[in-house]
Amino acid sequence: MNTKTFNDLKDKVCVLTGGAGVIGSAIAEAISSAGVKTAILDINLEFAEKIATTVNKKYKVDTIAVQADVLSIESLNNAKKIINERLGKIDLLINGAGGNSPKATTKEEEMDKSKPVEFERTFFGLDISGFDWVFNLNFKGTVLPTMVFARDMIEKGQGAILNISSMNSFRPLTRIPAYSAAKASINNFTQWLAVHFAKAGIRVNAIAPGFFLTNQNRFLLVNEKSGQPTARGKKIIASTPMGRYGKTEELQGTVLFLLSDLSAFITGVILPVDGGYNAYGGV
Repeated sequence: MNTKTFNDLKDKVCVLTGGAGVIGSAIAEAISSAGVKTAILDINLEFAEKIATTVNKKYKVDTIAVQADVLSIESLNNAKKIINERLGKIDLLINGAGGNSPKATTKEEEMDKSKPVEFERTFFGLDISGFDWVFNLNFKGTVLPTMVFARDMIEKGQGAILNISSMNSFRPLTRIPAYSAAKASINNFTQWLAVHFAKAGIRVNAIAPGFFLTNQNRFLLVNEKSGQPTARGKKIIASTPMGRYGKTEELQGTVLFLLSDLSAFITGVILPVDGGYNAYGGV
């Protein structure tokens, strides 16, 4: 094995869910640069097609866009048929679909008995439909694609699955209980599935990104009118030893490493990519 490259990934087939998002598109570029044939899955086909077209032009590797709802087995099965027909059997799966919602976000960071209680601004005011949507998208949206796309790997007796967790899974942030709980569930599921699939030749790992500006979290971190960091954004930067948000391209090397044979004896790991956030105690 050549330990200096990701050559073993060349011509493998990867399914990337949530591939039209900010992080997903960066991952699509990374794996395509290594010669991976990629199916970019997203509920928004137009966005997925834009990413696929860009990646195709840049790397000259087969990259297709496929519309799919990660919460629908029927939709995922239909996507798998298209992928198998156009790219072949699936070797790799990256579960990147996810996100948060203002409906599953409390307006207050914490309750303070010294102040009048405004229940609608706290945990008690959460929209349960919004809570369900966020939890299902992040957790079930990882479980269901794995049920569908990992079958090819079982038949081949080899493969790799990479889940996208979050720093919230280790250290839950205030205001976003559904997202934090869902990502913690992904960690547990990653470890469970790693054990379940180990003797079948399939590795299962996850990355836990720290703070990257995305469409899902921008409303919490940047003031829409001024473009300046919110108070919450300032806290995050102050708690990140590197003193900045991550750049999406800084996830790429970790993704390639965990998919490739360079990490052949690594499974059941949740690897932080966080600028030191998880290591910092605040003092």
